Amino acid sequence: MRGRFYRIIRDLHLYLGLFISPFVLVFAISVFFLVHSWLPRIASETSTTRVVSALPLPQDLTTLSGRPLINGLRPTLEKADVPGEVGFVRHMVKEQKLIIPVTIPGRETTVTIDIPTREATIVTRETGLADALVTLHKSPGQHGANIRMNWFYMRAWRWMADATVYLILFISVSGIYLWYVLRAERSVGFILLFAGALSFFGMVYALVH
Repeated sequence: MRGRFYRIIRDLHLYLGLFISPFVLVFAISVFFLVHSWLPRIASETSTTRVVSALPLPQDLTTLSGRPLINGLRPTLEKADVPGEVGFVRHMVKEQKLIIPVTIPGRETTVTIDIPTREATIVTRETGLADALVTLHKSPGQHGANIRMNWFYMRAWRWMADATVYLILFISVSGIYLWYVLRAERSVGFILLFAGALSFFGMVYALVH
């Protein structure tokens, strides 16, 4: 029974680790672009501007806010051919305009809608692969939780990010178990485990004092 349990954990450790490795690489590589501004961004930014007219707007536009407002403006963005995650909606009452930033990893679009004429000026910036990785790294989280994850593909990314965290926890625990079962590796493992714990708690101590 113990041998069978060991083989099951070993296989799960291996295959689940292979499954999540692309997601771990995305988070790992994007960290370099987050903390090192001197790194090249792989591709230069490009920008395009276009105008779209006769856009539909929700009838109760002035009474909507937050997520209901974003949901109400989805048909408007679809008519303007602007898919992506809406960051916020800025309603400039005096100017009678709406400003809507929309993001796809590697692309940032600003939609400025003139409410009386129902005409939108759409500025799209292609920001490249490095920025796309940074966007994916920062997107899951509680910032703006009441409006964020309003695009299906970004919600799917959040689900995969959550799954990656849970699987990393499993791989970490199963890795400790597999190491402990292999008696010949225990001495080296204890040394590395102690060194890792010492480094971690030393860094935490330095940060909080």
